[in-house]
Amino acid sequence: MNFYRIQRKRPEVPIVSMIDILFILLIFFIVTMTFKKPREVLQIELPTVKEIASNKVTDTRSVIAVDSLGNITLDSLPVAEGLLGSYLTAFQKQNPGRKLELEADRRLPLERLLQVWDALSKAGIRINEVPARIKVGGE
Repeated sequence: MNFYRIQRKRPEVPIVSMIDILFILLIFFIVTMTFKKPREVLQIELPTVKEIASNKVTDTRSVIAVDSLGNITLDSLPVAEGLLGSYLTAFQKQNPGRKLELEADRRLPLERLLQVWDALSKAGIRINEVPARIKVGGE
């Protein structure tokens, strides 16, 4: 017995129409594209070692040192707990115009550093006029 099989038509995708659509999209993107504007670059010139050495600071600063335990010294003179403000006021009267520098240990609690800044501001010294150095190595 010979059965008749229906031959199925293979599905075809019309490639010609897809190429037309692709070409139209390509033209659309090319026409509507905006080009990137060049950015201006900020020129930064960093100082060299020779420039830094020639601009030496002539004034010496007194050092407020705070170790990791919170002990404070003002020019190698130990300051009692809570008396930094009065020490700074007396220091300013004895040394008018002398600038200060803060040297703090990196393990110093932030609360203690804020207490030192508070004592500076109560003594009439602006905090931004006192540069701070953080010691990395523990003593």
